Amino acid sequence: MSKTTFWDIIIRTLEAVKTPLTPQEIWQKAHELDLMDDFSTTGKTPEATITAYCYVEMKKNGDSSEIVKASLKPTRFALRKFFKSETTTTVKQVKAPEVKFQERDLHPLLVAYAYADSHFKARVKTIFHEVSSKKQKGQNKWLHPDLVGVQFPFDEYSRETLEMQNHLSVSSIKLFSFEMKIDLTFTNLRECFFQAVSNSSWANEGYLVALHIDEDTDFRDEMRRLNNAFGIGIIQLDPENLAESQILFPAKTNTEIDWDTVNRLCTENSDFCDFLKLISEDCKLGKVKSKYDDIIELDNVEKYVKSRNIK
Repeated sequence: MSKTTFWDIIIRTLEAVKTPLTPQEIWQKAHELDLMDDFSTTGKTPEATITAYCYVEMKKNGDSSEIVKASLKPTRFALRKFFKSETTTTVKQVKAPEVKFQERDLHPLLVAYAYADSHFKARVKTIFHEVSSKKQKGQNKWLHPDLVGVQFPFDEYSRETLEMQNHLSVSSIKLFSFEMKIDLTFTNLRECFFQAVSNSSWANEGYLVALHIDEDTDFRDEMRRLNNAFGIGIIQLDPENLAESQILFPAKTNTEIDWDTVNRLCTENSDFCDFLKLISEDCKLGKVKSKYDDIIELDNVEKYVKSRNIK
């Protein structure tokens, strides 16, 4: 008897549920309905594998494929034999709910993630563009990142090593810049990405961060192309399990800071100026004592997400 495959899981689940499901929902329902049999995988992102299987099937077999895409946002798949006769009803069922939370409600999630994640280990501060100097319309467009972060070396190196770096005018401090969005789709990708290029390329690493990111393989290919060309990384936040948030595409590391842009931001925005002051104070002390954005304990993230109705 052949071993159960990802394709078996997809077909069995959609056959049992008979309604369109996202890749995540397919994976969850397969477990809930006990459809796994002898299936096992060492992969960390089974949802991405399910997505790939579905797209390969549709591209390979076209109009005769067993699978159809039932909705775009979020991407849901269905069995053609069920979806064909219920297209109108199904589309109404899978209509995305109205978003009630605001983009800035996601900031504390990124702050907690960037602090706990081994790549960043960063203290993060929100930059409010409202406090910037008032300029001619369009003059400061795409100048301000949503959040900025700093990674200190205090816990990584001995005092003697840090003193030697100081003597040699070498710094292990790393600066990050983040542009936050709720959704990323083909509709807004280029605008959002180049906004991040404009306001985050000054840092050692710049990132575009989103909660919902289209799983379409063509869309992922386009993100990869932009990432390769311009160096801005892409992060997907996971509010249900913040530690499982992913750097989908890593940022290019810049060894030099764009100090002209740093100076422009400092001149135009008091929040960014305060951020630099905090870094200077902590460097003088040799430890983090300054007040950056509050960090939600990972145990309290679920409570925060529910309070903001973040989905």
